[in-house]
Amino acid sequence: MPAPLPRRRFLATAAALTGAAAVGALAPAARAAQPWPDTIHLPAGFQPEGIAIGPGPVAYTGSLIDGSLYRADLATGRGRLVTPAAPDTMSVGLKTDPYGRLLVAGGAYGEIRLVHSASGAVLGRYQAATGTSFVNDVVVADGEAWFTDSFNDVLYRLPVTAQAPPAAALTALPLGGDWQPTPPGGEYWGANGLCRTPDGRALLVVSGNAATLYRVDPASGHATAVALSGGTPPANGDGLLLRGRTLYVVLNWQYAVEVYHLDETGTAGTFVKRIEDPRFDEPTTAAAWGGRLYVANAAFDSDWSNPATASTLVAVPL
Repeated sequence: MPAPLPRRRFLATAAALTGAAAVGALAPAARAAQPWPDTIHLPAGFQPEGIAIGPGPVAYTGSLIDGSLYRADLATGRGRLVTPAAPDTMSVGLKTDPYGRLLVAGGAYGEIRLVHSASGAVLGRYQAATGTSFVNDVVVADGEAWFTDSFNDVLYRLPVTAQAPPAAALTALPLGGDWQPTPPGGEYWGANGLCRTPDGRALLVVSGNAATLYRVDPASGHATAVALSGGTPPANGDGLLLRGRTLYVVLNWQYAVEVYHLDETGTAGTFVKRIEDPRFDEPTTAAAWGGRLYVANAAFDSDWSNPATASTLVAVPL
């Protein structure tokens, strides 16, 4: 999620979702003969933020406006809602887990949801915070899920097990060390996107308030600023994606994705390239499949009070 507050107007709007096109997989021969779409159109009234891909060439995204979740076939571009709109619900960052479920950050409502990715059934709800909070992004690895809170200097940890964990299993880890505190009150955006380091021993967390990428010890919460050589300070850093030792940083208000090569521990990185595309519309998060980077367009400057407003997922080469 980006820094400017005007985007929070979606909390006061209720946009009616139109019917999503039914999912229909093409026959193998037809699928092979047709190029995969590089733009996936989402239903009217659906404002995306997070994106997750897999298992298989299937993307999931959630709506900031009403918490609904959408599943899209990357081969055809067709999709359907798997979870309908619900009152007092947001879907921000999301990731799939090894058990066919989605872990969804609940934004300003301070919650985390565990959702069956096929049926859309909510299997668990976890109240991470009350009051001013914004549970923003998530990474799943090594039997646990970590979530950022953009208004509070804390990470939330939830075990990832075959059965939905109990509410008491959710814990909070305060951020310290080099971490620059986020001013209270919900007007500045701190912790946003996150991912694992290449060696899997720590977390990488981007802070918009500090315009800095941090390496965070998951045992202590101690944060160390990552030494990035070249590129743009991530003042608008949003989603993070790690592939091997290649880090993709989505810069929403710069309409770009910057790419870095990291050392094994994630303590330093060297700028590789900047990805720009005229279809980027306040991009927030990214996921990869088949040599492509799929980017979610939150389109914060659009008029989401108009129920006909819609956005896209777009694909660019990695």
